[in-house]
Amino acid sequence: MRKTLVLLAALLSSAVLFAQEPQQNEQPQQQAPPAPMMHRRPQLMPGQYLGFSGQTTVTPQGSYTPDFKIDGSKAKIKNVILLIGDGMGLGAVTSAMFANGNELTMTNLQTIGFVRTQSVSDFTTDSAASGTAWATGHKTNNGYVGVDPDGNRLTNIPEAIAPLGYACGVVSTDGLAGATPAAFYAHQSARGESAAIWGDIPGCSLIFLAAGSKKEFETLPLSTQDAIKGQYTVMYEPDADAVANAEKICYPAVNVGNGRGDWLPATTQMAIDFLKARTKKGFFLMVEGAHIDHEAHANKPTLVQETLDFDKAVETAVRFAEKDGHTLVIVSADHETGAVVVRKGNFEENSVEMTFASRGHSPMMVPLFAYGPGSKQFARVQENSDVSNLIRKILIGK
Repeated sequence: MRKTLVLLAALLSSAVLFAQEPQQNEQPQQQAPPAPMMHRRPQLMPGQYLGFSGQTTVTPQGSYTPDFKIDGSKAKIKNVILLIGDGMGLGAVTSAMFANGNELTMTNLQTIGFVRTQSVSDFTTDSAASGTAWATGHKTNNGYVGVDPDGNRLTNIPEAIAPLGYACGVVSTDGLAGATPAAFYAHQSARGESAAIWGDIPGCSLIFLAAGSKKEFETLPLSTQDAIKGQYTVMYEPDADAVANAEKICYPAVNVGNGRGDWLPATTQMAIDFLKARTKKGFFLMVEGAHIDHEAHANKPTLVQETLDFDKAVETAVRFAEKDGHTLVIVSADHETGAVVVRKGNFEENSVEMTFASRGHSPMMVPLFAYGPGSKQFARVQENSDVSNLIRKILIGK
């Protein structure tokens, strides 16, 4: 299976070298019907590549391979952990796997599929439209968060299942108003309206929110800060007493950028423990590794380190699922960023060299990995909205 994944990565990623550069503007726009075009293959000299190339070397972190006794079983699914690597296409996964001794926890899993990511308004999606599809099961326009193309409110997974007793949370290395986490609680037709998105937190269906947002939180209108503090225990650093005793937690962390250490896997574990302790029904948790996208936009090969950090969170989720027996783990991406192609590598030195054919998003399919009861349902080519609708059907039957 691992050899098959590597081959697919090479074939699909190399195809993007000759793809048209996607538009950088992520805001929704009216598009005229495309005129017929003659597609010409770029004339490249041997060894010449499109875009910027870079190399990185990492310290291997190993990986985790679970036993597969529950994988694909018909055991009751009580919990779903959805992990989204922002911008994590096959190039990012492949480069991180090669640099890490040819192994990742996500690529050790046996259920593999692919996801199409197009939005309603654009062939190449942005994070808002894709996040909305993942959260609500409906596609929408680029730039829209939690609303349909006409601006009507869409019901997200937490809103659908929380009234039935499920506990729900989000964790992200972006800010809490970032497009992907926001799609799971907010309803706004402009992803840049951060204050309005923050304003959707009070009264939302999440009981655990964690992301890197302290500075932004402190600049919000006092009325918004007070409304959030009125419903959530707000902490800026890990607080064991709050995690043990609070009914709801809003955790706008001090630092989840460079130098954050193990913040993402540690906070993933914190969220799992918090949600599990507050319901017997089950829980839903979305975890986003946002900085893969940031590094790919900048054409920095350090996207490898960010993918490895994300894989630590995947390991945290898989270890819990293996022990719990009633948890489905799904790992995928909102879109591909950078049109990343692996040029070469060195297993002994744990290094890879890659080429970026773009500084924006690409329309390439993204991989999906799954583990736990019911995982085999995702071993196919599917839309991002299909995955969301299937998660909802698995948990509540509709």
